[in-house]
Amino acid sequence: MPNEFDLQVLNPATEEVVATVPAATAADVDAAVGRAARAQSRWAALPPGDRARLLRRFAAAVDDHLEELARLEVREAGHTVGNARWEAGNVRDLLDYAAGGVERLTGRQIPVPGGLDITILEPLGVVGVIAPWNFPMPIAAWGTAPALAAGNAVILKPAETTPLTALRLAELALVAGLPEDLFQVLPGHGPVVGNALVEHPGVAKIVFTGSTAVGTQVLAKGSAHLKRVTLELGGKSPNIVFADADLDAAAAAAPMSFLDNSGQDCCARTRILVQRSVFDRFLGLLAPAVESVRVGDPADESTQMGPLISRAQLDKVRSYVAADAPGIRGKAPEGPGFWFPPTVLTEVGPHAPVAVEEVFGPVAVVLPFEDEADAIRLANGTVYGLSGSIWTRDVGRALRVSQAVRAGNLSVNSHSSVRYWTPFGGFKQSGIGRELGPDALTAFTETKNVFISTEGPAQ
Repeated sequence: MPNEFDLQVLNPATEEVVATVPAATAADVDAAVGRAARAQSRWAALPPGDRARLLRRFAAAVDDHLEELARLEVREAGHTVGNARWEAGNVRDLLDYAAGGVERLTGRQIPVPGGLDITILEPLGVVGVIAPWNFPMPIAAWGTAPALAAGNAVILKPAETTPLTALRLAELALVAGLPEDLFQVLPGHGPVVGNALVEHPGVAKIVFTGSTAVGTQVLAKGSAHLKRVTLELGGKSPNIVFADADLDAAAAAAPMSFLDNSGQDCCARTRILVQRSVFDRFLGLLAPAVESVRVGDPADESTQMGPLISRAQLDKVRSYVAADAPGIRGKAPEGPGFWFPPTVLTEVGPHAPVAVEEVFGPVAVVLPFEDEADAIRLANGTVYGLSGSIWTRDVGRALRVSQAVRAGNLSVNSHSSVRYWTPFGGFKQSGIGRELGPDALTAFTETKNVFISTEGPAQ
């Protein structure tokens, strides 16, 4: 029978209950860590080719159930069905990519006098992955796939509002033949399950994606155990448009750079910085692009933007935008659901809360700048440094600004930030460490150095 601690999953578009999921306890975490440790020792002992083969089977199982996973994501997270299909496909692709690294996770031979020196990359053991609600499937896989490929066991704690796709992925892992208890999913409340994972001495590493405030707590608690921690946190990314840019292309691309996933994206380009000499012209191009974005039923193939995740998130977004604030606004459905219209505020100071804090909703500000130095100053004018875009036809300028902007992921004349084959992570309060890319597996290993003497015993 459901109790007050169980997780109630709502459809953000309708506010209807999709499922009720039992919440794990701290005791459940302790038992899961013990099971994971035993499974990990057996998994690490398998030949690398066998581990790679099983991960590829896992990827194939995800591919076979891609539409099912996507529709589940639509119901629990309110993502548009097109985005949800991409997310399920990203899980599949990342598993395949990680599987390719299993047999290439090699150490080095280092020249030394008197012998041979080699390094060995060994798995950490049990890894805890704490995933967010904004991209439940792919971000869970960002930590899980390389950790498994490197020979670790994984305990995944999904967000309270979006546990369903994670639970289904764990089922598909067993269908694919991964050993029981190697990949476990423990839905539950952050202060209970998340905290127990962070503080458990049997968990060697925590991968956390979420707010900077909670990430700071994870880092502090993990440090008490000298636990390795990777943090992917908040963002307030700039979209810098210089006067020499292709303004039509920049304006056309700007809306979805902050409206994708209803703005619930740490990489969202929510600060649009436009050179003053083309500011008015750019606004004239931007307005119809924003107003034409189709907001509605996320299960409809033509929908471009769905609802926010929850009533609490809707209230937070509303708190940043006064009803009479000057700007550009699109349309959103009325009635049930957590809807907020696409919004660009046009008369905001560079230090206003909405201009420097992470709103995590479909809201952007547009700010003018004078020259390259002013653009860089504005771009770096927040505590975050995750991503950003630079629009210019001047290659030299693109390189200079890319070097000057303090962010981990930048894109020139586009809004691309995340590819599973390139590293991802932030500067400043946007996080610690990197995920994805060719070095992802090594982040889940210990380097062991072994020296072998080639000199005979002393006579």
